Amino acid sequence: MTKLEPSAASAIPKPAAWKLWLLLTVATAVLGYWMQSQGLGYYLSMISRMMIYGLAACSLNLILGYGGLVSFGHAAFVGVGAYTVGILITEGMPNGYMGFGLAMAVSALLALMIGAISLRTKGVYFIMITLAFAQMLFYLVNSVKAYGGDEGLNIKMRSDFGLGIVLKNDLHFFLLVLFLLVVSLALMQVLMRSRMGRIVLAQRDDDIRTEALGYPVYRYQLMLFVIAGAMGGLAGALLVNQQNYVSPNLLHWTQSGVLMIMVILGGVGTLAGGLWGALLLLSLEDVLAEITPHFQFYVGWVLLAVVLLAPKGLSGMPELWRRWRQPATKSGGKP
Repeated sequence: MTKLEPSAASAIPKPAAWKLWLLLTVATAVLGYWMQSQGLGYYLSMISRMMIYGLAACSLNLILGYGGLVSFGHAAFVGVGAYTVGILITEGMPNGYMGFGLAMAVSALLALMIGAISLRTKGVYFIMITLAFAQMLFYLVNSVKAYGGDEGLNIKMRSDFGLGIVLKNDLHFFLLVLFLLVVSLALMQVLMRSRMGRIVLAQRDDDIRTEALGYPVYRYQLMLFVIAGAMGGLAGALLVNQQNYVSPNLLHWTQSGVLMIMVILGGVGTLAGGLWGALLLLSLEDVLAEITPHFQFYVGWVLLAVVLLAPKGLSGMPELWRRWRQPATKSGGKP
């Protein structure tokens, strides 16, 4: 079998600067302890929410950025994961290991079924099919009155992991979210540096040629879709535990649009692009909402500026800064 093109292999992210990531993780954990000691529970909870949405956006970035598949139904996996945990807790089964495991498994199974159909199409047809499935699930959840229907589902307790972990404690929950986020990003890095990651990147650049080289593109796309769905389910399991509530609106296609905006802001096809985008978007919304009720108008201008001035999002800012600082060549070439 012919080896992949060098261009596809070179697109694979280099090994993460683990010392920097370790330092950032430790600093974030220390910040959490400091906030707890200062009674800043609101901000601790806000950062936890940002990291959860960052995890959901990173899972979308797997299929959007690395796989080249534009999905408008990714929020369905987040919502299904949230409802799985919420229903288990409502039925008296708060075990966290079982709840989180089932949330990922159910979301992965759903992704397998949706992907098996939608990945047989391309372009706008793929977009519309994923959107259609998400909307069907949205209306299905709305019609299930036993678990809240269109009013949503309230849960009276959080998942129980034992080992002294109390998710009602803001610091415990913050550290759990941080741990799962770091582990998920590490697994994404390993995945994209594997043989599967090389094939995924190659088919993103030219799926016809990759198929002609003998690689089963459809199979690898489906595997990536399922992994992304499981990660979305994990984000949903965390989200319902933080809010003690889950609404059908979490499955709506507009939520998929929000996740897509986070990916674009942070950097499409980058390891932590979804995380940086979530931090920026949710921070902007929180700050601007205190100033004006029309905060979404100004958020839109920020998104437009990022798309026009920094096409690679926040993750590409260091490279863009170096290019701006580099003096122009004597021949008047590009800086």
